[in-house]
Amino acid sequence: MPHAEGVSNDEFRAALARLAAGVVLVTAHEPPLSPDGPRGEDAGMTATAFMSVSLDPPLVLVSVRNGSRMDDLLLEQPLWAASLLAGSQRRIAGRFSMKGRISDRLLFADTAYRRGELSGAPLIEGALATLECRTERRVEAGDHTLVIGRVLAAELPGGDGEPLMYFKGRYRQLGE
Repeated sequence: MPHAEGVSNDEFRAALARLAAGVVLVTAHEPPLSPDGPRGEDAGMTATAFMSVSLDPPLVLVSVRNGSRMDDLLLEQPLWAASLLAGSQRRIAGRFSMKGRISDRLLFADTAYRRGELSGAPLIEGALATLECRTERRVEAGDHTLVIGRVLAAELPGGDGEPLMYFKGRYRQLGE
């Protein structure tokens, strides 16, 4: 069905499916309900709407669906992380995508990660790069929120491997 502007959801999706994007796993650690309470859970989501915003200060942006688990968590937890996934990490990207996902606790059960020193969020082992961030600003944009984060730490644990890409509705590697 066309919007007032004349572009249908299907036309919009088909056009943007032709924009290749890197695949990032955004993670955060839920703060405990009270200082003496049980430790909060980890949460994660696969994102392809992720980009660099500024070098000085170092800022990145991720788009999260309004009302999603990650949107709710990032509203209360300003510290989060992004793991830029390698081509060999398709399984991780698929597990954390929004389609047919299971509980966050089960998602992390067999995913190798270490906890970020500054954010407390999971940093995925073997990722090409990891960033620890603090939310600077949230901007509502249609059915998503743009979360702008200041990069507090950046590491290159996965070296010079190939990136995982998303193009025409599938995960791919360069050269495919």
